[in-house]
Formats: sequence, structure tokens, C-alpha cells
Amino acid sequence: MVYTEFNIEEAKNWLKEHLNEERYNHSIGTMEAAVELARMLNLDENKAQIAGLMHDCAKCFPNDKLLKIIHDELTDVQDSELVNYKTLHAPVSAYVAQHEFGITDPEILSAIRWHTLGKVEMSNFEKMIFLADKIEKSRHNEEFRNECMALVAMKNGLSLAMFRCYQETIKSLVDRKLAICHVTISVYNDLLASSKMAEQEN
Repeated sequence: MVYTEFNIEEAKNWLKEHLNEERYNHSIGTMEAAVELARMLNLDENKAQIAGLMHDCAKCFPNDKLLKIIHDELTDVQDSELVNYKTLHAPVSAYVAQHEFGITDPEILSAIRWHTLGKVEMSNFEKMIFLADKIEKSRHNEEFRNECMALVAMKNGLSLAMFRCYQETIKSLVDRKLAICHVTISVYNDLLASSKMAEQEN
């Protein structure tokens, strides 16, 4: 995809029509956080802007529509990913980004696809979008955001920040008595090992 062909304002207008106000503001916040992180990590800011803006584009689709798209169009979604309805939108958002907006860049699509559950051995770009989603300013947890940003600023700190996010995610799921996908546990264990290595290097 030629990134100049992606019209940010047109995408924002589409999101305004398909998301509620809270989710739209979150998408703008994630876009801004992604660009900020990309600048810190020396990653592509233009791609970060697109992935951050579009990561939740299917979030407000009804569950039956999400499941229909998953069952009819997507072959890579595992049954284990369907145990928590709050994560259904991630693969569908990648699908919408590709088919509604013509985004074909695999890094952008993969970052959108995995921004909720994550996966083992995520790329730095995928980790960045995952993290931006969790720390954008409308989340109203400035202390947690500042903690994660401080970790990112350290050598190999992205893994430390990701591990911190997974700690909070798992705690939240337990507190709300929601199912935890085995993928989340696998990623947690992978990040635990990575974070220990990063700590040793700092």
C-alpha cells in the first residue's frame, strides 16, 4: 500500500459512524500514543498512525456480526480465541482494515490482528500497537502510562513494558471472572523470559 493513499480524515469520518464516542476517542488516543512510541523506538511513524487509528475499527460491531465474519471469512482464528467476546473484534478489525480501506501492509494488519491477545514472539511494531492501546491518555491511568513509558525508554524496555501490561491484563480478567485464553498465558510466559533478559541488560 502507498501510505499517501490512506486518507486519515476519511478514516476518521468512517470511524465516527461505526464507533461510539468513547471508542472513537480511544482510537484517536491510541493513534497518538502509537506515533509517540514509534518516535521513541525509531519505528515507522506513518504506519504506527494508521495501525493505531484502525486497531478497533470493528469494536462496535454486534457479536453475531463479528462471529459471522470470523466463521465466513477468516481461517486463522482458533477456537481458543473465541472464549472471550471482548477479543472478537481484533481479527475482524484487521479484515475491515484490509477490505474496507485497502490496507495491505502485513505489519499493520498483523499489529491490528494481535492487539488484544498478543502472540508469542511479537515484532516490536506489534508490541508497540499493543502497548499504545493500553496506555493511551483516555484510559485515565496516568501513573500506569508513565510507568510503561519509563520502561520503554530503557534499553530493551519494550519487553518490560509489555510484561507489565500482561500482568495488569491477567489481573483484570481474574478480578472480572472472565476466561483467560491459553494464548495469553503463553505470551505472558514468553514475555517473562524476555523481561528477565532485559532487566539483566539494564
